[in-house]
Amino acid sequence: MKRDMKKWLCDLRDAPVKKALPVLSFPSIQLMGISVRELISDSETQAQGMKLVADRTDAAASVSMMDLSVEAECFGSQIHVEDGEVPTVVGSVVSSEAEAEALPVPPVGAGRTGIYIEAIRKAAERIEDRPVFAGVIGPFSLAGRLMDVTEAMIYCYEEPDMVHILLRKATEFLIRYCEAYREAGASGVVIAEPLAGLLSPALAEEFSGPYVKQIVDAVQDESFLVIYHNCGNTTIQTIGSILATGAAAYHFGNAIDMAEMLKLIPEDTVVMGNIDPAGEFKNGTPESIRAATLGVMKACCGHKNFVISSGCDIPPLSRWENIDAFFAAVEEFYRS
Repeated sequence: MKRDMKKWLCDLRDAPVKKALPVLSFPSIQLMGISVRELISDSETQAQGMKLVADRTDAAASVSMMDLSVEAECFGSQIHVEDGEVPTVVGSVVSSEAEAEALPVPPVGAGRTGIYIEAIRKAAERIEDRPVFAGVIGPFSLAGRLMDVTEAMIYCYEEPDMVHILLRKATEFLIRYCEAYREAGASGVVIAEPLAGLLSPALAEEFSGPYVKQIVDAVQDESFLVIYHNCGNTTIQTIGSILATGAAAYHFGNAIDMAEMLKLIPEDTVVMGNIDPAGEFKNGTPESIRAATLGVMKACCGHKNFVISSGCDIPPLSRWENIDAFFAAVEEFYRS
């Protein structure tokens, strides 16, 4: 279902009572009694999970999994999957400029990307009362997984040409991947660039921001938005290059003080975050997540462009009583 997404975003920003917009998809495994392995392997299961979450919660949008392994797997990375955890990338596929040059750019649909695109197609057909966003990795976060995330920053200093080769290839693939989601009926993508949250302002400006901007410029339009996500702890220092990407909205993690971040964001730009996914949604209690949610909202909702959210993707085994308590706390705040 095509929407005027720029109007939707303006309406969300200007609403005196705003719906929450958490990154909430993986915990659908509990509603279906399945494992993460089963969820990531089947488009029908993913679409069913997104629909169940949409039916249970009054979220502003439906957001698919932030699975940061799927694109790297397409490029040849090995992944590690456990039944109750988000998949992770193991090792590297590139360690030299020659290997980067030789690395082929996979077609969209390779690996599990075809499953994820089809899942969004099915979800968009079934969830009609709110936009459906797909999850996509950011270019530096993808390149870092191809190099090995523990070496990525070192390579920025010692092998910058190799890093840029990988970034160009990652960006080429991600543009086509986002276009495929748009064609499948998504209203936008949440592009996750957490590895850039470890970079200095100068490195972020060179190795992340311009490549994200290329993606935004290529795919964002009236009916398809890019929401930029970064849960790193340097985002306040790198906000200049982040805003220069031109994304429609921004989503930050709990490693930063959201009230401080809001001082740096234009008032007409939507900013989302940042309840601790692990500390509260997974390991907290209904009482603690209520307190955390009300605390962030009291500190931040004086800015009309702020939308309460999780700080990142909510972990698969997060208790639903905590998730329900989060939404209840949002309602409580606006009632008062």
